[in-house]
Amino acid sequence: MTTTSSRDIYFSFFMFTADLRPDDEAYSRTLIDHCRVLKDMGYTGFDVHIAAPPGGGDHAREVASYVELKKRFDRAGVGDVPFTTNVGTTQRYDITSPYEEQRAQALAYLKSRVDITAVLGGDAAMMSGPFLYPYGVFPVTDDGEPIWSDALQDVMAQRYVTARSSFAELVEHAVAKNVTLAIEPVKNWETPGPNMVSEVLDFLESFESSPAGVAVDTAQVVMESRGPRSFRRDVARAVAQHRLHYVHVSAPDRGAVEDAWIPWDVLLRELEPVFEGPYLVEVFNAIPPFDASMRMSRRRFWRPGEDEPTPYGSAYDVAAAALATLRERLAAVAAQP
Repeated sequence: MTTTSSRDIYFSFFMFTADLRPDDEAYSRTLIDHCRVLKDMGYTGFDVHIAAPPGGGDHAREVASYVELKKRFDRAGVGDVPFTTNVGTTQRYDITSPYEEQRAQALAYLKSRVDITAVLGGDAAMMSGPFLYPYGVFPVTDDGEPIWSDALQDVMAQRYVTARSSFAELVEHAVAKNVTLAIEPVKNWETPGPNMVSEVLDFLESFESSPAGVAVDTAQVVMESRGPRSFRRDVARAVAQHRLHYVHVSAPDRGAVEDAWIPWDVLLRELEPVFEGPYLVEVFNAIPPFDASMRMSRRRFWRPGEDEPTPYGSAYDVAAAALATLRERLAAVAAQP
C-alpha cells in the first residue's frame, strides 16, 4: 500500500478557470500566483483544462502558445510541479462521427491536445477527461426527437466502433509523446456516454497499449455507478489491465470536498492498496461555463486576486480544507487492518 506521506495530491484549476488563455501574459501572472499559493499549501501538482479553440483554429499555433506559457511557469519557479490536462471533445471535434472528414478533424484536435499535455506535463504528462464522445451532445433522430434507453445504447455502441481506428492513431501519438491517456466516464444527465468505468474498459479492451486507461471520478461513481460491488469489480478489472491511471476526488455537488457526501471508506479501501497514481482534488467553481452548463445555483467561491472577497468562502480556504480532508481520510484507511 502506498503511504499517505508519499501520496501525490493535485489540485484542479476548475476552481479558477476553464481557459488558461496562454496568449495573455497578464493572466499568466494570476495563474502563477494561484500555483504558488497551492504549492505552498502542500499540493504537488495541478490539473488544467485545455479549452477548445473557438470556431476551429491553428493547432500548431496553439501548441506554440502553450510552450510560451510553460516558459513563464518555469521562469516564475512553478514549472517544476507536474501539470496534467483535462480535455473534452466537442460536436465540431467528434472522433465517433460517422463522417470520415469530421473524425480526421477530431483526431488532429486530440493530437494537438496530447502535444500540449506533453509541453505542460513533462515526465508525468497525463491527459484525462471526456475525450471519447463529445461532452453533452445527446443524439436525436432525423426528426429531432431525443434518443434514449435501448436505442441510445445501440447508437453509442456503433459510435464506439466507429471511433476505434482514429483512437488507435491517438494512442500511438500519445505513446510517441510519452503521454498517458485517461478517459473519464461522466454521469448520464451530463452526457450520453460513456457513463460508467465498465463502459470505458469495454471500449479499451481491443487496445493492447496500457497508456490508454481510465480516470475514476468519485462524483461520477457515486451518481452513476451501480453500487459498491460494481465499483470493486471495475477497479479490479482496471488494475488487472494496468488502466487505472487517475482518481478525481470530487463531491457529488462538485463543490467543497470537506464534509461532502463521499463514501470515503468504500472508495479508498478499494483504491489505496492498488492505485499508484495521483489523486486530484476537483472543485468546480460557479464560473462560466460551469455555472450554466452544470446548472449551479450555489454561490461562487471567491478567487483571491480575481474577485472581491465575499462571505461565501475563499477558493484557497476550500482548497486547504479539501487537502486536509483527503489526507485525513487516506491516513484513516492506511491505519485500518
